[in-house]
Amino acid sequence: MLGRLAARFGMSPVPLYLLGGLAFGQGGLVEFRGIAEFGHIAGEIGVVLLLLMLGLEYTAMELVTGLKQSWQAGVVDLVLNFTPGAALAIVLGWGPVGAMVLGGVTYISSSGIAAKVLTDLGRLGNRETPAVLAVLVLEDLAMAAYLPVLTAVLAGIGLLGGATALGISLLVITVVLLAALRFGHRISGWIHSPEQETFLLKLIGAALLVAGVASALQVSAAVGAFLLGIAISGATADSASRLLEPLRDLFAAMFFVAFGLNTDPSTMPPVLGWALLLGIVTAVTKVATGAWTAWRAGIGRWGRVRAGTVLIARGEFSIVIAGLAVASGLLPTELNALVAAYVLLMAVAGPIATRFAEPILRRLTRQPEYAG
Repeated sequence: MLGRLAARFGMSPVPLYLLGGLAFGQGGLVEFRGIAEFGHIAGEIGVVLLLLMLGLEYTAMELVTGLKQSWQAGVVDLVLNFTPGAALAIVLGWGPVGAMVLGGVTYISSSGIAAKVLTDLGRLGNRETPAVLAVLVLEDLAMAAYLPVLTAVLAGIGLLGGATALGISLLVITVVLLAALRFGHRISGWIHSPEQETFLLKLIGAALLVAGVASALQVSAAVGAFLLGIAISGATADSASRLLEPLRDLFAAMFFVAFGLNTDPSTMPPVLGWALLLGIVTAVTKVATGAWTAWRAGIGRWGRVRAGTVLIARGEFSIVIAGLAVASGLLPTELNALVAAYVLLMAVAGPIATRFAEPILRRLTRQPEYAG
C-alpha cells in the first residue's frame, strides 16, 4: 500500500517505508513482535542487492576514468557535506566517533533515489547527468574506504585496527578493479547461464559469498557486493540487472522497514529541530557541490540547478552507517532517531526539489523553458 501511494504521487517510497516501520515497531501504533531476526536478515540481503545492482551500472574502466576526471569534485563534496554532520555530532557531545558517523551520514547521497528520479524525469540523456553520476561514483568509492575504518572503530579495534582495515580494503578494491579490467569477461562468463533459475542462483550465491568474505576481512559486505557488480560486465550485467530488479526492490523495502522497526518514534521529537537544521544546511551544500561539478563540465545555469538538486536525497548508505553505529552500543539511541528523521526529510525533499526547483526558478526569473 505504501509503495502504491508513493507511485501515485511520483515520489520515492523510502520515506514511507521508514514511516511504516516506525508505526509498527517499538513504541509505534501497533508493535509487531517476533520479526526482529527476520527483519535483520532481510535488511542485510537488501543492502547486498542494492550495492550489487549499483555496481552493475558501472564498468571498472568507467570507474577508473571517472576517478581521474572528477577527483576534484570528490574533494569538494567531502569537505562541504561531511563537515556539517561532524560538527553537529561534536555540538551534541557524541565525540570523535559520533562525528565520524554523522559526517558519513550527511556526506553520502542516495544513488538509488537519484537514479530513480533521473529515470522518472527523463533526464538520463541530459548533459549534466554524467557530472552527477561522477559525484555518485566517487561517493561510492569513498564508502569503500570509509566503511571498513568505521567498522573497525565501532568494534573498538582502535586506530591501528582501522588503518589495517583501510589497507585491506584498498588492497581488495585494487585487486578487484584490476581483475575486472583484465578478466571481467571471464567472470561474467562464469556467472552467466542461459537458464534463468541457474543464473539467478549463481548471481545471488556469488554476491552473498563475496559479501561474507569481505565482511570477514573487515571490509563492508555492501562494498564487497558493489565490487562484484563492477566485475560483471556486458550482456551479463544487463541480464543480471533485469533479473535482480524485483528482488532488489523487495529486500530494499524490507531493509528500510526494518530500520524503522528498530527506531522508537518517541525519541524523534527531541531531535527533529536538529534534523531540520541539518537538512537545510546539507541541502544547500549538496546543491553547491552539484552546481560546481556541472560548472566545471561547462554546463549552463539551469543544468547546474538540476545537477545540484538531484544530489540532495539521502537514503540507503546513511541508514547503513547509522545501523552500524547503534548496533555497536558506543553511541546513544538518539543517533538512530536523528538519522531516521534526517533521512525522512531528505528522501522527501530531494525528489521534490529535483522536480520543481527549475520550473519555480524559471518562473521567478521569467526565463523560458528552453533557456540555459
